[in-house]
Amino acid sequence: MKRILNLSIGFATLCALVASSAVIAGSASAAPVKGMDKAYVGGGLSGSVTNGGTGSDGLNFGGNVQGRAPIAGTGLSARGTVMFNGNNSAVIPVLTYDMPVAPGTNVYAGVGGAFVQNQGVNSPIGTRNSVVLNAGVETQVAKGVVVYTDAKLGINAYQNSPASALGLSGGVGIQF
Repeated sequence: MKRILNLSIGFATLCALVASSAVIAGSASAAPVKGMDKAYVGGGLSGSVTNGGTGSDGLNFGGNVQGRAPIAGTGLSARGTVMFNGNNSAVIPVLTYDMPVAPGTNVYAGVGGAFVQNQGVNSPIGTRNSVVLNAGVETQVAKGVVVYTDAKLGINAYQNSPASALGLSGGVGIQF
């Protein structure tokens, strides 16, 4: 239980830092900042940085495929990620609030779920289905090219353990 509390506090701190930096960056300019408002699909690397407490659910490394579809006029986006390793994968749909912090750059935070393909087998976001908290940043680095990185916290994401899973991912996407 103490570990879940520490992970939750750490994730809340990360979200608070992202949000406060966005407010500071946004208030530094008189004109409203236009963040990134286009959809994208990309891929990159993923890994878990937590362990559920049993021998088969340790740290692991893999990849991700991620997409974003902004919901016009709302500041919200529907996002989907597939995180995978050599043994398992998880589909993670989330709804995020996107905050522009610089031209072509957003920070985002939201909630969704992780749906693990093979329950009981380690994935980058645990060994069972869970509620997911998500925070990240995305920026357009060239015309039509996006770089993204985020953290996903799967609450109570390991079988036979109350532990939460923290998965990190990052990659490069193409806008459309």
